[in-house]
Amino acid sequence: MPTCAAWPSVDYRDWSATCDTLHAHTQVLGKLAVALAPPEPQLQHAALRLTARGWETLPLPAPDGSGAFAVVIDLRVHETLVEHSDGRTRRVALTLDRPVGEVTQEVLTAVRALVGAVEIDATPQEVWWNVLLDEDSEHASYDPGAASSYFAAAVRAALVLAAFRAPYRGRCTPVNAWWGSFDLAVNLFSGAPADPPSEDFIMRNAMDVQEVAIGWWPGDPKYPRAAFYAYAHPAPSGFAGARLSPPAARWEAALGEYVLDWRDVITSADPGGLALGFARSAFEHACVACEWDPALLASARGTPPPVR
Repeated sequence: MPTCAAWPSVDYRDWSATCDTLHAHTQVLGKLAVALAPPEPQLQHAALRLTARGWETLPLPAPDGSGAFAVVIDLRVHETLVEHSDGRTRRVALTLDRPVGEVTQEVLTAVRALVGAVEIDATPQEVWWNVLLDEDSEHASYDPGAASSYFAAAVRAALVLAAFRAPYRGRCTPVNAWWGSFDLAVNLFSGAPADPPSEDFIMRNAMDVQEVAIGWWPGDPKYPRAAFYAYAHPAPSGFAGARLSPPAARWEAALGEYVLDWRDVITSADPGGLALGFARSAFEHACVACEWDPALLASARGTPPPVR
């Protein structure tokens, strides 16, 4: 995989206030997807995408029947853009000290102006705070420079994940941007069902099949470093004991995942190649340990090739 010219440093401890604010903004987009998109297995309808602009919904049906609309957190110009399929748009600025609650209310007003009545569940999900998104005055720090550095790193991580999943011939997801855990991930499925790890709503819907997930996140209070990660569900006994490539990859018991820290990626001679090697190594270990069909593993290696 070609090496990019600049793989920026991302450390949660250096930009945690902006990270949490941006995370909260993405939840508003996710809540709109939950409210309006047709439900899909493993909650795929709720996922966002990382595009060349930033975090973005897929086209969502307009409640008033006028067409479709999308909402974008544009990390190039630092605004939330609501755009209708007929060309109408509304813009909401993301500035240094605007509270999440204020931005959320303005975004929802913009959505309603374009597509009619829509309501969301404003309760934040999978985060360590519980103030409603449309009432949140706690998160009001937004450093455009830090957000831009994050976006540059996330784009490179997303390209690695896309290259990894490209040849796989089983069912898999695109590179999803998950607003609950604020990560990017691809999920590859064996085709077999699995018991969810709990009866929690997300777990029983998202993890009811056998899968391997490879992803990247910018860090959080629990693990305050950006990293690639990998896990299998369900994971057999001994899954944690493998030595993966590159040597810097390791099992992180507190997370229940294999990780490769971002700092080890960006300080290597070939960041893209190193990260892609981790994804392939983790997937190979998971396929063998979980006894997947060898043909699926072969396809991830490019045998047969995706295009002939």
